[in-house]
Amino acid sequence: MRKRFTSPAVLAFALLLCATAAQAQVPPAAADKAAKIDELMKTYHGLRQFNGAVLVAEEGRVVFRKGYGMANMEWAIPVEPDTKFRLGSITKQFTAALVLQLVEQGKIKLDGKLSDYLPDYRKDTGGRITIHQLLNHTSGVPSYTGRPNFFPEESRDPYTVSDFVKKFASGDLEYEPGSKFNYNNSGYFLLGAIIEQVTGKSYEQVLKERILDPLGMKNTGYDHHGALLTKRASGYAKTPTGYDNAPYLDMSIPYAAGSMYSTIEDLYLWDQALYTDKVLSARSRELMYTPGLRNYAYGWNVVKAPLGGKETTIVQHSGGINGFATIIVRIPESRHLIVLLDNTQGTKLQQVAQNIARVLYGMPTQPVRLDIAEELMATILAKDVAAAVKQYRELKATRPGEYDFAEPQLNQLGYQLLQMKRVKDAIEIFKLNVEMYPQGFNTYDSLGEAYMVDGQKELAIQNYRKSLELNPQNTAAVEALKKLEAK
Repeated sequence: MRKRFTSPAVLAFALLLCATAAQAQVPPAAADKAAKIDELMKTYHGLRQFNGAVLVAEEGRVVFRKGYGMANMEWAIPVEPDTKFRLGSITKQFTAALVLQLVEQGKIKLDGKLSDYLPDYRKDTGGRITIHQLLNHTSGVPSYTGRPNFFPEESRDPYTVSDFVKKFASGDLEYEPGSKFNYNNSGYFLLGAIIEQVTGKSYEQVLKERILDPLGMKNTGYDHHGALLTKRASGYAKTPTGYDNAPYLDMSIPYAAGSMYSTIEDLYLWDQALYTDKVLSARSRELMYTPGLRNYAYGWNVVKAPLGGKETTIVQHSGGINGFATIIVRIPESRHLIVLLDNTQGTKLQQVAQNIARVLYGMPTQPVRLDIAEELMATILAKDVAAAVKQYRELKATRPGEYDFAEPQLNQLGYQLLQMKRVKDAIEIFKLNVEMYPQGFNTYDSLGEAYMVDGQKELAIQNYRKSLELNPQNTAAVEALKKLEAK
């Protein structure tokens, strides 16, 4: 299963920091830290695990900012600190802030119902969902990015806000509002529609007037494909032999859930403003950072980890959208900040951010490992998938510390093979992933999808059911089973 502009930052950041927190020592000088971060980023870039811009602030002061690789590979234009990247789901924290501003003004109530603000929305569901539940992903509304074939069939077409809400954000509830967490782009799309309804202005205009202009974020905005935008990074997808231009996405689709662009420097301005009353009052900031189910607050994940010898709150969020991957990590107690913006759909940003945090706290960094997916793809292209499976087993047994054997590696490889129309090979890779990670719901989901593409209906159903057994909130599996069982 693949998702775009849908991924929140996860507990892995805090958990992996915990593993070495006890080893923290007196922090070295800022210049020494900057040099270590630079060497770290050069290593990630050299292994094709990062291509973009990074900014690190310590105690509110920028100690490192730099670009790595190309903003435009066809014209060999390098990434600079002021290069503009699409943010994906980092947009959600801005949408949440706009909602909280309107709450402060009495125009929206957190316990108000969805249908109170969108009168045309279906009353049987809209009358049961609160604004609070939309903000923290507990509304029960199905997420449109979880619909099978949404991206290949729908994501290139422009929609008005009202038409999109009717077609993609008005489905039957998946669960009773407030009872479960399910990361949900439809919820934030609906929040954007509510902002427009309440203010009488477009989401883009409200964002500019209420946040971007007051904070001087001149290099941030709502992205439009057709608009001329200076220093805009092009988005790429990593391939076995290099990079391809990322698939086109009409920016009316991510909307208030993921359509913004920005720079590392502007996101530093955003970070600094969140320590003041420039955007939100102290009470609203407290609400924004109060975690609910699965540690999700309002547009942020809020977790705790032992840093500097004590339990410390980490506020973070990631984003993924065609051609781009992003993450912002804030440690409010020390005013540390890590911003990573990547234009090659980088999958290692959590690990990169974790290692940078270790540098800030004087901890030893985790080793940077090779991607096993790249090694196996080279073997498949040179020989066959059987040789690659054999190679995987041998390398995992003999060189486990040299390669990244995490679950997403084989998943990524399998989808690359699907895109290359090598469906049988993809099935073998997904089967291997199921064997290695039998408790991972996504491994069965991906294998089910490959069987479905191959026309093996019963095996597809079997694996989708297993995925649902492991994760009842996997809406993609629910939709796939509906179609398969209907046939």
